Amino acid sequence: MTREPNIALVPVHGDLSVQTAPALKRTLQSLMDGGTQRIVLNMAEVPFVDSSGMAVIFCTLREMRSRGGLLSLVNVSPNVMRALKIARFVDLAPVSSAGERRAVPELDPSAKPLWRTTFPVGTCELCAARQRIEHLARTMPFSNDAVFDLMLAAGEALGNAVDHTCGEGILATASGYPDRMVIEVADCGDGFDPTAQDAPGACEGDERGRGIRLMRLLVDSVSIVPRPSGNGMLVRLEKLV
Repeated sequence: MTREPNIALVPVHGDLSVQTAPALKRTLQSLMDGGTQRIVLNMAEVPFVDSSGMAVIFCTLREMRSRGGLLSLVNVSPNVMRALKIARFVDLAPVSSAGERRAVPELDPSAKPLWRTTFPVGTCELCAARQRIEHLARTMPFSNDAVFDLMLAAGEALGNAVDHTCGEGILATASGYPDRMVIEVADCGDGFDPTAQDAPGACEGDERGRGIRLMRLLVDSVSIVPRPSGNGMLVRLEKLV
């Protein structure tokens, strides 16, 4: 299981049935009691879900909503997706099929944003920065769930920047376009190899790698490149409306 302070990616293995549902319920309850706001169930290895498994998913969703959080399912097989559609779960929470990924058209370099704002972010200002991004996202035609995911992804990017710059020299830029919102986080740290976390043999416990994987689950496009000028990295997040 991959976990950040506010987000957890939980892999589910085998049939989610009366035999396995109680263990998953205990795991999810522990995460919620620990303050996790966003739980993503990776269903890639789940070929079947029965009523007991469905009950765990529904109950977790209801409790997460009551706590102001969100549960979603990714990499869902066709058979399990069919069951979720029959149960109308897909109307209540974000669910994506295995291999499903929104294509993100390249932004025209000449496109002018509807609005744009840039602001510095210090070590003690992460909460205020997330709230500011949430406020800006709510000016766009996003669902509440999309706003929540965008705020969490931005929080990961900002947290990574603070982690490898000691909180100095971080700038966040948020831009709104007719079809997307773009967030860029620039720092002046020593930089790192953004492909390392995808390489064979990469350490599963690497915190920065986990943050990148989670960002890619929460938004439609993530790019991490060296800053065009000076030291540091530039993280760009894009969320389509």
